[in-house]
Amino acid sequence: MKTIDSKTLKLLLTSASNNLFNHYPEVDALNVFPVPDGDTGINMNLTMTSGANEINELKDDADLYTVAKTFAHGLLMGARGNSGVITSQIFRGFASALEGAEEIDSLLLAQAFRTGSDTAYKAVMRPVEGTILTVVRESSVALSKKVKEGMSIEKTLEILLKEANVSLNRTPELLPILKEVGVVDSGGTGLVRIIEGMYLASKEEFVNRNSDTIGNSSMMSAAAASIAEEEFGYCTEFIMSLGPDSVKKIFNQKRFTEWLNDHGQSLVVVRDDDIVKVHVHTLTPGEILNFAQQYGEFLKLKIENMTEQHHALENGAKVEEHVDLVKEETVHIEESDVEFIDEHNAIIAVSSGAGISKYFKEIGVSVVVSGGQTMNPSSEDFLSAINRLNVDNIFILPNNSNIVMAANQAADLANENGKNVFVIPSKTIPQGIVATLNFDPESDPEENLKNMKFSLKRIKSGEVTFSIRDCELNGIKIEKDDFIGIFEKDIVVGTKDKFECLLNLIDKMVDDDSALLTIFLGEDVTRESLFETKKEIERRHPDLNIEVIEGQQNVYSFLIGIE
Repeated sequence: MKTIDSKTLKLLLTSASNNLFNHYPEVDALNVFPVPDGDTGINMNLTMTSGANEINELKDDADLYTVAKTFAHGLLMGARGNSGVITSQIFRGFASALEGAEEIDSLLLAQAFRTGSDTAYKAVMRPVEGTILTVVRESSVALSKKVKEGMSIEKTLEILLKEANVSLNRTPELLPILKEVGVVDSGGTGLVRIIEGMYLASKEEFVNRNSDTIGNSSMMSAAAASIAEEEFGYCTEFIMSLGPDSVKKIFNQKRFTEWLNDHGQSLVVVRDDDIVKVHVHTLTPGEILNFAQQYGEFLKLKIENMTEQHHALENGAKVEEHVDLVKEETVHIEESDVEFIDEHNAIIAVSSGAGISKYFKEIGVSVVVSGGQTMNPSSEDFLSAINRLNVDNIFILPNNSNIVMAANQAADLANENGKNVFVIPSKTIPQGIVATLNFDPESDPEENLKNMKFSLKRIKSGEVTFSIRDCELNGIKIEKDDFIGIFEKDIVVGTKDKFECLLNLIDKMVDDDSALLTIFLGEDVTRESLFETKKEIERRHPDLNIEVIEGQQNVYSFLIGIE
């Protein structure tokens, strides 16, 4: 094959997405820290799936640039985590290189990957070598030197794949933590699988999705599995008439929306007097309908099996075009659903637990986006939250280092459309809370941005979780199922008992300036079980004021903030 036309490009990109899907659990398993939150694979998978879904909805006569641009837009909207955002930027640059082209030859293909590399580097404020960025740069540069006019597409992609593997195997030499743990970079591994999928399709070995991938992954968290499964599921929509109150529960839109949000994705709730319209993606539509019927009776119902539709599209079949009962752009958010700090400002915060979400709302957050280590929200999730707010200024708190890039990407898109959105680069829940408390509705947005950013430096963050494998890091020997204490980014404690781990971690974090300790309890801990440990903390650090909040976060038994 000497050139790629639009149909072939669509095939190559879909094969790339499928190949990553089949291998994303092994990408997750390359997490350098032995904590149960490795999510690079699932993030890249969901990002690529978003792009594949977009191009599979294109008409057969779509031109080459439209296919590339649509794929890149799908990645951009579905980007999750730093790895997903970087992947979206690679294909954004890839697409830009194809503008005006009717087909891709070997030289243009090499140039497209080189442009993708350049675009990705520009999107990262402080590029780190030994990562996916290194792999895309080194492989694309090597390809540009070896590619020749008239070379087949198969040979071109074979060279790119070979050079990507060479670069990937060098990543431990560039990033010491990889060498210490004995793994290659996870994001780079995901990129290799993407290129491999394109290469195989060019040889007429199109990669189909392996339906057993999720079930066979012993390393993947339950939350990540849930996200992957819910990527399809059932699109459930209904229009319902509320009441009467004599036989139905009294409708509270905030509680109604929160319950649906906990049981599905892509949620839209619209209320107009006594009529409620709902759109949600879920694995259990019956459960959704049974819950909703407590508040009224259905006027219209529509349930579509997105998984079957996707499989039909993969096999080349036609499916009926989806027509929404509920359109997101018509959503009107009432005071009961979104709590505004004032008429001019609002804060969006990412939360990893129901208790944390409740606390954020109590201190002035307008919209909470569910997410965290094992469940990174996409750029589209942030855009959806932004679009719910009709205020002058919006501040986003990502509260996780792996979510900051997706938040920035969403903010850039929103600002291009006339919004005024600021991202406070909070990397932990305690940082997000301090930043929220330092918001002043009387100050102008630039002053708030400055003060909220500065407040991040005034709090130290820690966390306690368990190890998923034996390892030795920072001179600390850790066995599988041990509890580990993490101070900022470093593992500093390893013990058999979570409460002992908490005590030792706090000892390492407290200094002479420490005044307030906040402990967020995970879903596996109660206030009662913490009682004796809290007394010991008070004995060791009598000058500390201690606040305990039931955060109900998963994975992490304790989240700690010290001011």
